[in-house]
Amino acid sequence: MSVLVLLAVIVSTGLCGPLEGKEAWSYVEVRDGAHMFWWLYYTDSQSADYQDLPLVMWLQGGPGGSGSGFGNFEEIGPLNRNLEPRKTSWVQAASVLFVDNPVGTGFSYTDRPDSYATNVATVASDMLVLLQHFFAERSEFQSILFYIFSESYGGKMAAAISLELTKAIAEGTVKCNFAGVALGDSWISPLDSVMTWGPYLYTTSLLDDFGLADVSSAAEAVKRAVEQQQFQKATELWSVLETVVEQNTNGVNFYNILTQEPDERRSTVAGEDFISLQTRRHIRPLHSQSLSELMNGPIRKKLGIIPQNVTWGGQAEYVFSYMAGDFMRPVVDVVDQLLTAGVNVTIYNGQLDLIVDTMGQELWVKRLNWEGLPGFNKLRWTPLDDPTSPGVTGAFCKTYKNFSFYWILKAGHMIPSDQGPMALQMMRMITQQG
Repeated sequence: MSVLVLLAVIVSTGLCGPLEGKEAWSYVEVRDGAHMFWWLYYTDSQSADYQDLPLVMWLQGGPGGSGSGFGNFEEIGPLNRNLEPRKTSWVQAASVLFVDNPVGTGFSYTDRPDSYATNVATVASDMLVLLQHFFAERSEFQSILFYIFSESYGGKMAAAISLELTKAIAEGTVKCNFAGVALGDSWISPLDSVMTWGPYLYTTSLLDDFGLADVSSAAEAVKRAVEQQQFQKATELWSVLETVVEQNTNGVNFYNILTQEPDERRSTVAGEDFISLQTRRHIRPLHSQSLSELMNGPIRKKLGIIPQNVTWGGQAEYVFSYMAGDFMRPVVDVVDQLLTAGVNVTIYNGQLDLIVDTMGQELWVKRLNWEGLPGFNKLRWTPLDDPTSPGVTGAFCKTYKNFSFYWILKAGHMIPSDQGPMALQMMRMITQQG
């Protein structure tokens, strides 16, 4: 048995031994037939031990995007997709926990169709089971500051998870030192996002008057469906709206407006339903061929605990499909409840993101019922230097009581990929390290 496989066996069974150190990984059966995978990196900070630095859990979007894969090797993990050291890895400043959620994402898997999650309530309850197991088995992390960071649909899940975690800690069912949640380019209020696509594209010279009229008309159809609580229909109409945007912008990239969508995401397929179209647009890009080969090859071999019938990303499209009816539901009220409960909440957004544009984020923030909102609104933002270019603005931020907002410049939807140094500095600031 190789050292790597032996390490995997020792770590996955929760046994402490001389080989254990920088990494750990395992499965938790969160419901009957629902198996969730997690992968932990202990911080490799040169100046502090892991006990003195926070634990950050990273949640990917989609739903169906894999934190253990995309978040790890494309954004914030210690190595990039080519297994080269990442200079802006968050592991420098925190221990990082990647969780493949909802079940069916990444290396997580279900034994049968009725084990998929269909709403964020189930996603949150599943994660609570995982966290309960994690902090019980890894008791050394119970007193360490614990933050949840997220991206895209991961933010919607993170908000719901944070609220349930806050309740569980109060009830004593989960032992951890929960210190805050950060919602990156997050699908908190889907309608505010889609209703601002037209104005945002128009003001950035990516739509003409005719295109603005077309996009606005398609967005109004989505709005009517949401107002009528027809959320499955709203998801279908959201798909139609994206096609209208593509047609009028010659294929603008929803994740960074300075680029274009690749042809394979734009081309229409005869008889393709909206679920298939949306997974091609938003799920498959998180499962590039090179990343899939890495995860299903060397990484799978290293981990040593992946069942033979499980392929990394193999159930991702089912995850999206089963969540489609919940996709357009807002969770603004959940953010309100978090703020009122005193939880530290951070919003961060990329300037060049379309799918969750900053304009839309600002709209729902301004409608919060949180009593601190008037004070937040009175503040002017503070410019932050780009860490690699002193004197050049890399972001703006504003903080009032337990609420912060970061506007990240020159970044699209995947902020750590586009502006790694700025994202790392932001994480340090949020986790009270600078």
